[in-house]
Amino acid sequence: MSPSKDIFDAAQVPGLDEEEATRRHIEEGPNELPSTKKNNIFNIAIEVAQEPMFLLLVACGSLYLILGELREAAMLLGFVFLVMGITIVQERKTERALEALRDLSSPRALVIRGRAQRRIPGREVVRGDIIVVSEGDRIPADARLFAAVNLSVDESMLTGESVAVRKRPLEEADVQRRPGGEDSPYIYSGSLVVNGKGIAEVIGIGFQTEMGKIGKALQTLKEEETLLKKETERIVKIFSVLGIGLCFLLVLIYGLTRGNWLEGLLAGIALAMAILPEEFPVVLTIFLAMGAWRISQKGVLTRRIPAVETLGAATVLCVDKTGTLTLNQMKVGALCSDGISKDLQERRETLPEELHALLEYAILASQKDPFDPMEKAILKAGDDLLKGTEHLHYGWSLVREYALTPELLAMSNVWCSPERKDWIIAAKGAPEAIMDLCHLDPSIVEQVESRILLLADNGLRVLGIARAKFSSEEDLPIGQHDFKFEFIGLVGLLDPVRPDVPKAIQECYAAGIRTIMITGDYPGTARNIARAIGLNSPDLVITGQELDSLDEITLREKIQTVNVFARVIPEQKLRIVEALKANGEITAMTGDGVNDAPALKSAHIGIAMGGRGTDVARESAGLVLVDDAFSSIAKAVRMGRRIFDNIRKALAFVVAVHVPIAGMSLLPVFFSDWPMVLLPVHIVFLELIIDPTCSVVFEAEEEEEDVMQRLPRDRSKPLFDIRTVLFALFQGFSILCVVALVFTSYIKAGSSPDRARALAFSTLVFSNLALILTNRSWTKNAWALLKIPNRAFWSVLVGSILFLAASFAVGPLKAVFKFETLSAMEFAKCFGLGLALLLWFELIKTLFEELWNIHSRKKHERLLNR
Repeated sequence: MSPSKDIFDAAQVPGLDEEEATRRHIEEGPNELPSTKKNNIFNIAIEVAQEPMFLLLVACGSLYLILGELREAAMLLGFVFLVMGITIVQERKTERALEALRDLSSPRALVIRGRAQRRIPGREVVRGDIIVVSEGDRIPADARLFAAVNLSVDESMLTGESVAVRKRPLEEADVQRRPGGEDSPYIYSGSLVVNGKGIAEVIGIGFQTEMGKIGKALQTLKEEETLLKKETERIVKIFSVLGIGLCFLLVLIYGLTRGNWLEGLLAGIALAMAILPEEFPVVLTIFLAMGAWRISQKGVLTRRIPAVETLGAATVLCVDKTGTLTLNQMKVGALCSDGISKDLQERRETLPEELHALLEYAILASQKDPFDPMEKAILKAGDDLLKGTEHLHYGWSLVREYALTPELLAMSNVWCSPERKDWIIAAKGAPEAIMDLCHLDPSIVEQVESRILLLADNGLRVLGIARAKFSSEEDLPIGQHDFKFEFIGLVGLLDPVRPDVPKAIQECYAAGIRTIMITGDYPGTARNIARAIGLNSPDLVITGQELDSLDEITLREKIQTVNVFARVIPEQKLRIVEALKANGEITAMTGDGVNDAPALKSAHIGIAMGGRGTDVARESAGLVLVDDAFSSIAKAVRMGRRIFDNIRKALAFVVAVHVPIAGMSLLPVFFSDWPMVLLPVHIVFLELIIDPTCSVVFEAEEEEEDVMQRLPRDRSKPLFDIRTVLFALFQGFSILCVVALVFTSYIKAGSSPDRARALAFSTLVFSNLALILTNRSWTKNAWALLKIPNRAFWSVLVGSILFLAASFAVGPLKAVFKFETLSAMEFAKCFGLGLALLLWFELIKTLFEELWNIHSRKKHERLLNR
């Protein structure tokens, strides 16, 4: 098909209908390479069976079988399946979240189906689909081109050649060739469009593609280890070594002092179960996966899990203006030609005849059915202001397009009217590029530039418009400079600020996060927008030209106070990012184009635009804004801080709750007349409270009220800072003292071991429930927390109390737990001790919070006085 026709109009290419596409998708499968391992229930069960806690449970159950304690063995081995069931449910929940993320992160493809263009996940592309590819797109499948304009493709992923190759439409004599070489009519899955656009028919998906043939390497995706994960693994190793060491020591001491090696082995295993913090990796995996899923519900797709961890530490957000701070729904705000200007921002009345040609050629320089918001605005203005005039040319045919390039920021369309033989050329672009094409006199350039600055100071984005004629008997030239253009005038476009941006900016400032606006617009436009959104120091602006003249040291100094960068090209974003990083800032950077990729990769958090962004930008970024809105970044920062806070709460709870369990498992060793307080069955029961609490209760907890009033956290500091460790240990030792006091007082009073054990265990359960409640928030009190909905908390609370009551009321359970029946008064005492500990925890929380606030204020003052 010749490009002389407007083949990019979807009406000209019907494509598959939805019914046929669905049938092929079902028959041939999704357009993807399967992963190396499906994490199904069977695989999860195998992984659970290899966990230390699972092996310890099996060992304990086997020992009870050897000892002839059938009920104890049945109970423990029953817990084996219960623990496995809980783990499988948790893992499947995580897996479903990850699957949802994979669906969202599937490369998007623009297809024509039923004469309409629509974007779908790349995995839904089927053989026979008609796909439209443009600059910056990652090609979703192998396809055969039948139309192209200036199309060049980077096939280095397949060929190793870094130079992009030119593509041309299919001819009858063509046969399919392997990737590589110029003028091939075939494009291949995984390759990148670096210039132009084209329409192609899909001929291969999944393993049928060239990528599929060599795609085995793509199946081994290795997840990057984060600082958080490394620190967690280090803590787990320390606890594991400590637990194993104490286990062997306990078995040895128990066996030597009491002569009962089997009972000593049970005591040792119980201690190992009490100390091993197997919840740590579970917490980290579930919280980050679920956190990424929750952030996706806020309009931000997490492509790399480390970005979730980094969000809470971000100190600077570098954002585009268009579409991020503004609506990206532009409208024509002013027209200027031959000294005549018309302001269209408030009223759209009759347009003076002198401005008709300007708007006419602005329309001709645009696509017929555009996606670009500026072109949409120009076409709408034409429909409103030129309707019924001879300046709208619906019957003209598009002959050729000259694309905008980094060297010349202008584009031209060549048109042919039905009545005339001459070709009409319309050009639009950056005013300086259009003036260069027109070869204007310096005096005229000066006049035009003054008008441009006036429009830009009013917050308008300015385009230059030009026209030319060309004889159809001659061959069209290669470049736009070969035409004799006539300068017509300027079009000023207005992109309104998103209504939620000013509030989001102030929220970021309150959170200690600085916002820097980077735009290709003029300084005047940038200042106007900066004032409208409430940016600090809106009148301090560095332009791209000034940026090139600054050395690195000077740029690092200036960037500490300048928040607006104007007339910046994408390549200059990298310098801005590097300067901020050199100043010690944790930087987030937004981008949407191919040339934004280096800056997105260099930034601590690369944020790509999901709506208007290119595939290569999305692949280089850690986050993708589904709706391109700045407020979504602020929401993601809030969510990132919530995730980090909740991880720390959960891990602090794990440490605190293991202190009394380990302590009560270890204490009887040092008192020869003491029976074992906690048996393996008791510890498993407690694990049934601890596991869902860690992975569900704290994960579902809402963020703290002050989460966006704090300074960004220091990434160099460990997850377990001194405050968290002391707080957790203090809570744990408080519970240990109370439970040990209950047990010893009843033993000394002559109560039976089973009665003392029942009282101590009940107190321990109520204390743990108090610990869960108080640790749901480190800033709110328990009474306020009871009013905040958290269904998982209430499920754990009610379930624990019911199971505890059943262990006393059900005969077989009471025998397995080695409990005596408690009176209502004794049960109330245990509950009262749990309540007293809750009040004590609240006092500790308030004291720690106040001391920490004093410490933080002094530190903040020292930083300000440096």
